[in-house]
Amino acid sequence: MEPGTVFVAGATGYVGGRLAPLLLSRGYVVHAGVRSPRKLAARPWGAHPNLKALPADVTDKASLVAAMRGCQAAFYLVHSMGAGGDFAQADREAASNMAQAAAEAGVSRIIYLSGLGDDAPGLSEHLRSRSEVGRILTQGAVPATVLRAAVILGSGSASFEIIRNLVERLPVMLTPRWVRTRCQPIAVSNVLGYLVGCLENPATTGQTLDIGGPDVITYGELFRTYARAAHIRAPLIIPLPLLTPALSAFWVNLITPVPAHLIRPLIEGLKNEVVCHDRRILDFVPQELLSCHDAIAQALSEAGQGPAPSCCFDAGQACAPDFLTSRTSCPAEWTKAGDAPFAGGTLFTADYAATLDAPVERVWDAVTRIGGDTGWYAGDILWRIRGLADKLVGGPGHMRGRRDPEQLGPGDALDFWRVLDVNPGRRLLLLAEMKVPGAATLELQIEPASFQGLEATRISLLTSFRPRGLWGLLYWWSMYPAHGLLFPAMLRNLARAADAPLLVEPHKIDPSPTQKAGRS
Repeated sequence: MEPGTVFVAGATGYVGGRLAPLLLSRGYVVHAGVRSPRKLAARPWGAHPNLKALPADVTDKASLVAAMRGCQAAFYLVHSMGAGGDFAQADREAASNMAQAAAEAGVSRIIYLSGLGDDAPGLSEHLRSRSEVGRILTQGAVPATVLRAAVILGSGSASFEIIRNLVERLPVMLTPRWVRTRCQPIAVSNVLGYLVGCLENPATTGQTLDIGGPDVITYGELFRTYARAAHIRAPLIIPLPLLTPALSAFWVNLITPVPAHLIRPLIEGLKNEVVCHDRRILDFVPQELLSCHDAIAQALSEAGQGPAPSCCFDAGQACAPDFLTSRTSCPAEWTKAGDAPFAGGTLFTADYAATLDAPVERVWDAVTRIGGDTGWYAGDILWRIRGLADKLVGGPGHMRGRRDPEQLGPGDALDFWRVLDVNPGRRLLLLAEMKVPGAATLELQIEPASFQGLEATRISLLTSFRPRGLWGLLYWWSMYPAHGLLFPAMLRNLARAADAPLLVEPHKIDPSPTQKAGRS
């Protein structure tokens, strides 16, 4: 089959972020349907000449139709576990939109990555939803191929990160009975091989196929396999029948960096045996299958070589809501986002600036290293405590780190922040993803400055907080004294990291007239 044009829904997600570049390397033209094209542009393959980043949202059928025009096939790699609320209903509506849009756009087939699990009364809500999406797609006018996978092993996958953090951090593991449940993990490289193989084998059209690796093992055995592959001591595993999925999810959320909204449905699904019963895929798409040990070793090797090509933190909200891309324009959408009347739509700010004896390039280099292993240039213990508090209430916490130690791109997770905008040499804008009663941003701006004849750099640290009701007001004023100590210290230490003597000490600044107008 000659490479043609394919659509990928979920191109910035974990599997999609690896499938799209693989398709490009094989000569396909890829229409990547994304909510934020800027987020895709930040990927290493984002400038590939055969890539078309097209604005598309599975909740908007018209956008899907437009993005799929001219495509022979479409990959559907989307789920709504991170959307909040009723994710099953969201998945149901999105799948219906996809099926109808594919027919209207003239797509000849759909390939969907689903989850293993017998459709029985005890099936978890997550697995039941994945199965339902498959039914909706197969009942549509466009033939659909459904691939059903269990645990996907690869650097950055949610399952792998849960396993890695539990085994490496807990010498003793108290687990529910699900530790004895059997599963059939599969390496992410084999998942990609099956996805592309189905695209290139027309005989798979309209089929529902189970995919898995060569090993059928319990989750307890999987933990021990990880320990052997990582050359560390295996934890002592003690199953306790009294531990509920809710308690397990709470504990796993504290120990691992995986988002709580992913952990709970995954943990609930561990009670279900996920083993391949249909092995026809081996005839349709022959490939060498990695054992669990080899898949884990490959993932660890990949993680040690640098940033993972994709990770479970990548998927999330669109990169930047229009009203957050600049503090010079804050329209009513934000001011009315759940505020009580007495909150007044107020935008609180705490802005500081300093002037450094260094070129812009050197200061920018220090700015882009913020977070992760570098830390936040001041009060790192306070940031960690805040991260722990965030984990306790179901937030992302402080353990996500960053994708790349040197570079940041729109959409990247950065500890408990999300990168909204990067303008190299000028601006870094972050949106708080920690649990707060409102919406908060942190922005670092740098610009050339003149100081007594010297070529200098002015750096500004700008923070904004839109409170939500009374708790938002109390939160801001309780944190305000700490801001007055923390933010100037951040600027001093950032100057030190840039080897830039301070010409003007950090000081509080007022918003510019333009910013004042935007905040009113």
